[in-house]
Formats: sequence, structure tokens, C-alpha cells
Amino acid sequence: MTTVDVLIKQLPGSEDLPLPRYMTPHAAGMDLYAALDADIVLAPGERALVPAGIAIALPEGFEAQIRPRSGLAAAHGITLLNAPGTIDADYRGEIKIIMANLGQEPFTVRRGERIAQMVVAPVAAAQLNVVEDLPETGRGSGGFGHTGR
Repeated sequence: MTTVDVLIKQLPGSEDLPLPRYMTPHAAGMDLYAALDADIVLAPGERALVPAGIAIALPEGFEAQIRPRSGLAAAHGITLLNAPGTIDADYRGEIKIIMANLGQEPFTVRRGERIAQMVVAPVAAAQLNVVEDLPETGRGSGGFGHTGR
């Protein structure tokens, strides 16, 4: 596993919360925690913007992807909208999580609860080259289930 230095700032009012951390030695994502002043109840179909209480500075050429936690999804139908969310290397504001309840029951988000995962990943800048035709492949333009169910 490659290591990259990421600067992190705990924002005022979140000093009591754990910093993001890997929960197992080979985990790809660090858990993020809800930095709420009061519980939020998400009714089925509702969404909320939940602060994580941190801001980061990524090195140029990296992004942080914000992803749902599988346990919350499987047990409660809780997911993240705009997933994976992207934190760009030049963003310095608070990380906030767009949580949504796709389950059948209300779900309460509490302060300090693990609500999402953050994966730091390299990015490549694309250089677009306009052409008249694209190279042929065996697949061609087949998509959206073209190989069967």
C-alpha cells in the first residue's frame, strides 16, 4: 500500500471526535464521523447534509472519495447521494456527507457515529484530443446490459 501525506484540521466543536481512521490493517477507506450538535432523524426517502468536523489538504494529483458504509446500507438502507463524492486537492472547506435513507424505517444519525468512508486515490488529468473517428473495438458502442442480464 502506498502512503501519502494528507494534512487534516479538526474544526471547532469537533475536537472530541476521533480523526478519520482505518478500522483494519488492509482497509481502503477511513471512517468519517458525524459532527452533529443534535441527532438527525432521517425518515424513509429523506436526505441530510451531515458535517464531518474536518477539513483536509490533499497533495496535488490526489482526491478523496467519499463512499457509503456497507453496514449502514445493508442493515438500514442508508446510503450517500453523489457517491462517490469527490474532495478535490484544492478544496479546504469542511467535509460534509449527503446521507439518504432508502430503507423502510426512520434512521437516527448521532454525534460521533461512523457515517461514511474516505478513500484517498491518485487522479490523472485527461488531455482531450479531438478526432474524426475512434479506434474500433470488439465491444463497439454496446452498453447497458448488451452482454445479457
